[in-house]
Amino acid sequence: MNKKQGMVLVGFFASLALLGGAGAGCSHDAPDRMGEKRPPVSEIDNRDRGLQSKDVVQASELMAMSLLGDPKLNGSKDQWTIVVGNMQNKTTNARHATDVFIERLRIQLARHGKGRVQLIQNRADYRDRQAGELEIEPRTDSQPGAKGVQPDFQLDGKIMELPNRGTSYYLMEFSVNDLHNRTIPWTDAYEVRVER
Repeated sequence: MNKKQGMVLVGFFASLALLGGAGAGCSHDAPDRMGEKRPPVSEIDNRDRGLQSKDVVQASELMAMSLLGDPKLNGSKDQWTIVVGNMQNKTTNARHATDVFIERLRIQLARHGKGRVQLIQNRADYRDRQAGELEIEPRTDSQPGAKGVQPDFQLDGKIMELPNRGTSYYLMEFSVNDLHNRTIPWTDAYEVRVER
């Protein structure tokens, strides 16, 4: 092998090494870049169908603004004590976990409702925590711990769906129910039509 052939061979192997390194870098970097480039929760992802995180964010923010801006709440002499119920799923896919809507609404109320609303923990969860953590005598009704603050209102939600061939219309109804007299001092809805 002469000097010229040797240099060509060295150049060839150097090119292969560079290409191999670049190829390895691409296959290694692509998953890392995808993990770092997450779509914002407040945007629609075209790869998905149906309800998305944008709907959770938008519905909870609109409902929190509606409730906290309600004249009955703002005109009340007393702070509203509210326990959060569940989100009833009345859609075609009853297995979907729709409580994410009401849980994010609870967080928005806690974040922005200071002084106007006081969130109260669900009684069953409260009693479970007491039983697990407090060393006190059980009450006479066989429930552990102290009575705690009694809520005046319960926040509930319901999600319904009208499916069609290519889209589904969703109606999410939220309401505050008075636990003392069965009235509904506040109700509002979020509606959206999505591709199936």
